[in-house]
Amino acid sequence: MTTDIINIKWLLNTRTNNELLRGTALAQLPVIENAWLRIEDGIIADYGEMSAYQGSLSRQAQKKNLDTIDATGQFILPAWCDSHTHLVFAASREEEFVDKIKGLSYADIAAKGGGILNSANKLNAATEDELFNLAWKRLEEVSKLGTGAIEIKSGYGLTVEGELKMLRVIKKLKEKSALSIKSTFLGAHTYPTAFKENHQGYIDQIINEMLPVIAREKLADYIDVFCENGFFSAAETETICKAGMGYGLKPKIHANQLNLSGGTQIGVKLGAISVDHLETMDEDAIKSLAGSATIGTLLPTAAFFLRMPFQPARTLIDSGCAIALASDYNPGSSPSGNMNLVIAMSCIQMKMLPEEAINAATINGAYAMELQDEVGSISIGKQANLIFTKPISSIAYLPYAFGSNCIDKVMIKGEFL
Repeated sequence: MTTDIINIKWLLNTRTNNELLRGTALAQLPVIENAWLRIEDGIIADYGEMSAYQGSLSRQAQKKNLDTIDATGQFILPAWCDSHTHLVFAASREEEFVDKIKGLSYADIAAKGGGILNSANKLNAATEDELFNLAWKRLEEVSKLGTGAIEIKSGYGLTVEGELKMLRVIKKLKEKSALSIKSTFLGAHTYPTAFKENHQGYIDQIINEMLPVIAREKLADYIDVFCENGFFSAAETETICKAGMGYGLKPKIHANQLNLSGGTQIGVKLGAISVDHLETMDEDAIKSLAGSATIGTLLPTAAFFLRMPFQPARTLIDSGCAIALASDYNPGSSPSGNMNLVIAMSCIQMKMLPEEAINAATINGAYAMELQDEVGSISIGKQANLIFTKPISSIAYLPYAFGSNCIDKVMIKGEFL
């Protein structure tokens, strides 16, 4: 099946070479004005300027089943690549949201049984089918908002059974969904109540009871640890990540969210795919990240929701770091998977250029999931995961009009949702 999309006002992020973008390169967003694009069996087959389309059409004319879509006035760009989410959870936590408005701190809420442990209790009480159905609805929602590739973490089980249940749900999502999905084992999200005074006991459980099953059933692509004061130390993070690496799981680390935890440096040392959050960074952490192949994934909606300082995006970019943007979709600190809001917030609050934000949420986001050969740009041979905008005036209008839905429709693997 062949589909030609014609009269595209702007075709964004057209790339012939795949490369992770850092520094000034992040602001370079290739665009073809008045363009066309050809899709064959869900894959981008060709594209170019409309002035050259008739010649291409004549070469294609002998083929049957040629459909044509007229995109007059519309921008087309690659679908968002959301490389950090916790999309599988049993229930929302808006009661804690109200507690925060009333002035309770994270510690106060945790003392009441809230926070991650609250989500863990609810998740362990839910069945695998219930969790799948809830997650499927969320996945459908974010895909219609333009997300075409997504990473999903465990971490709300905190028991052998609970963590495996979450990862099996993610595996089912992978099998059923047309989206590209990567799975991350985050058993080291916090210490469960039963191990509050026995941290080594829980680490041993992760290493000796969870990881062997995860490897045997091929339930995860990555291993993650919440490296933070009061959670897992830098040394503990290294121990857990190395154990996961022994089973072929590459590390992705929650780093430097609340404090200078050393998570960034440990991630760089271990060759982590990404270190995520980065609200709290100093010169040493930035220098370490800039001199590495590790990606810094920024999660501005989490900082917004928790009323924390936003990540120092400009300093990171100007220092030569490779950065991606993601939603951190979760019930406690970022109850939204809307990547359009992430783009807007990155420009408004972190002073990223629209071009930088789009690149960070597409090609660099794909790199943060090792999907750069499949998605993240308009490139021949990649999946036709596309966002069709409503008629808009410029690229900058996307983050500028943060309260408007600028998406007309979304295509995944050549099919409209």
